[in-house]
Amino acid sequence: MEQKDLKELLSLFSESTLTEFNLKEGSFELYLNKNNVSRGQAAQTAQAIHQEAAQAQVPHAPQVSLPVVQEAVVEKAPVASVAAGTEIVSPLVGVVYLKPAPDKPNFKSVGDRVTKGEVVCIVEAMKVMNEITSDVTGEIVAVVVENEDVVEFNQPLFRVKEG
Repeated sequence: MEQKDLKELLSLFSESTLTEFNLKEGSFELYLNKNNVSRGQAAQTAQAIHQEAAQAQVPHAPQVSLPVVQEAVVEKAPVASVAAGTEIVSPLVGVVYLKPAPDKPNFKSVGDRVTKGEVVCIVEAMKVMNEITSDVTGEIVAVVVENEDVVEFNQPLFRVKEG
């Protein structure tokens, strides 16, 4: 990872609401944490609190009867088949805008034709609006993100059926 990219990533992390960020890319690994406690300290503290609570004996503690709560059974919806095609991915971390302006229609929607080099969305990073263009010509078969989602580097934005 280049120093310029690292500085941009650090700036985005500091401006975001994220409290932890972990990036692994080949042999490069980066862990960022805004919390005051490190991962190791947090695990040790949680274990110590758990042990103290288990050992503590409260003399003559009143017994409280709690209602029994039944576990809710959540059925997973069948996984929708993922539309096949070439992915248009985000080249950077930022906020994706599917519209050129709030009162305008989306750049591209499912079923729209797209040509190579055509703008499909905008990713804002460090208050810079970056136009994202298509690498392929074809039909949009899936819009993978929502307007104003925070996207990661290389995260899929659209799927395009070439042709």
